[in-house]
This record gives sequence, C-alpha cells and structure tokens, in this order.
Amino acid sequence: MKAILLTFFVVFSFLQMSGQSIQDGSYRSTGYIKDDGTIQDGSYRTQGYIREDGSILDDSYRTIGYIRSDGSIQDGSYRTVGYLREDGEVQDGSYRTIGYVKQDGEVQDGSYRTLGYARGVRRDWAAVVFFFFKFED
Repeated sequence: MKAILLTFFVVFSFLQMSGQSIQDGSYRSTGYIKDDGTIQDGSYRTQGYIREDGSILDDSYRTIGYIRSDGSIQDGSYRTVGYLREDGEVQDGSYRTIGYVKQDGEVQDGSYRTLGYARGVRRDWAAVVFFFFKFED
C-alpha cells in the first residue's frame, strides 16, 4: 500500500480525444482528460477514470481513490492522502503544501515552479492528475 501512496505523488502524462489538453511546462501536450473524466496516455490508451461521484478508478475499473466534497483526496482504503483547498493550494496528507492549481489552469509545485497546464480541466481533477494519481506506461 505504501508504494501505491508514493505513486500518487508522481506527475504523469496522459491524453484524450475530445477533452482538455494537459501540457507540460514547455506547453507540449502530454495528455488529455475527457469531459466524462476518462484519462488517456500519450498513445490514447485509457489509463483511468474520475467519476462525477468523486471515485477514482484505474483502467480495470478498480476504485483506487476518492475526491470528497470537502476537498480531501482519499486512497482506495479511505485514508486521506491530500487536500485541495478552495484557493487551489494542494496539500499532502500531513497538510504540507505540495503545489497549486491556479484558476487559469497553470499547475505549480510547492516552490511555484510550473509543472504544466490543465486549462479547462476541473481543479480537483487536475490536482488528482498532477499530484495524486500515477499511471503506468
């Protein structure tokens, strides 16, 4: 389980056909997230899903986490692994700031370095994608 939690904190790349582009800090498209929450990698392979009810699923439809209405992010065992604050600040499970998702979609690490862009993507989904959910290539 510890390995799974560690992977939640690794930034990943993904793509989608009809959704919003995810870009790296150099504006290169690295993925997409569809309007329905489907996450695809650079080869358009589905890697996971974020459902409207807040559940986070892997590509085999196994629940691996949850986005709660209070901004908490939980793993599949309901343990809180992080938080998304209303102002876009992203914290780990110990309330340490690990990044920011700005209103314009810019995603920064805890030192304000640009990690990438998720314009048009819901803030909570962008936080999950950049900070809490790792896909295997």
